[in-house]
Amino acid sequence: MEKIGIICEYNPFHNGHLYHIEKIKEMYPDSCIILVLSGYFTQRGDVSVLSKYDKTKLALKYGVDVVIELPVLMLTNSADIFGYFAVDALNKAGAEKIIFGSETNDVQKLKKLAKAFDDEETNKKIKNFIKSGVSYQQSLNKAINTNLKSNDILALAYIKAINKINKNIIPISIQRTNDFNDLESNDEIISANNIREKLNQKEDITRYIPDYKDIKINAINLDKYFYLLRYKILTEKNLNKYLGVDEGLDNKLKKEIFTSSSITKLLDNIKSKRYPISRLKRMLVHILLGIEKEDMKDLPKEYRILGFSKKGAMHLKELNSKYLCFKYENRTRIIEINASIIYDDLTGSKSFNDEIKNKPMIF
Repeated sequence: MEKIGIICEYNPFHNGHLYHIEKIKEMYPDSCIILVLSGYFTQRGDVSVLSKYDKTKLALKYGVDVVIELPVLMLTNSADIFGYFAVDALNKAGAEKIIFGSETNDVQKLKKLAKAFDDEETNKKIKNFIKSGVSYQQSLNKAINTNLKSNDILALAYIKAINKINKNIIPISIQRTNDFNDLESNDEIISANNIREKLNQKEDITRYIPDYKDIKINAINLDKYFYLLRYKILTEKNLNKYLGVDEGLDNKLKKEIFTSSSITKLLDNIKSKRYPISRLKRMLVHILLGIEKEDMKDLPKEYRILGFSKKGAMHLKELNSKYLCFKYENRTRIIEINASIIYDDLTGSKSFNDEIKNKPMIF
């Protein structure tokens, strides 16, 4: 039985995700699919339109065998940190191959580019481009003289992580059929970003999502998000302790929170060449959830199992990994509970109850 790893955010689950799972089953009929899943928030610092537990239920329903959580502490980070811990979780869950979507669909090219990061000069170039106000994606493309797109960047992060964690894991690419930045396409398979934009415009999205009736799309109250954040910024004496608040951003936040009337306006007021929107959105999540820089010094070595199928149960029993658990016993649990409370406030869902029960779903 092949152990296949995938890394997804399901924000929301759509036809492209179903295609991903079905393609894996076509390629490897006798396989156990292990998913590393983002929860209430995403790598880019957005609030997810699906709850962690609804995502888990959908993943199991449509063919995933084991669902592993990537804690918010690790996922609301740069592509490299996100990719490293996602691969680490899959390695500890016994994945032999990792299959991801990519615009270039050229693993050999990505492997070659990944080797460039062994060069200190390449990493120095990237840092200098970022300091000059160029985005991470543009900085990386300039430093290694290529033109990678959003999912290529993540694929590259996964391959770099494989090189550090376990070179025996085989990376495999599936051609991505849509552009992450395309907000207008109406094809059967479009990006999650496009679907969220259509939701914002109150357009019908049923054709883009399998069995739409089974999916509970949460409306996000961004006004409440802003006022919760505003209270936190105004009452916190030391914003510098929070992850991502660097080099004067604390003073900038204290100043601009008075002149801003929404999350969007606050981000517009504090963004700069050096601090792109995605990085700032992650920073705001850290402030809201109370995630401190110190938390990155004592990261958990275990990953929580959110659910499994009968086949997944057989794999987990056979693997018997000490690095997989059903309950965190450390700071990670506190952060996840905090995230569920904030998520419920912003969406009206009842994730806190599931978080406290802390029981894996069995499909």
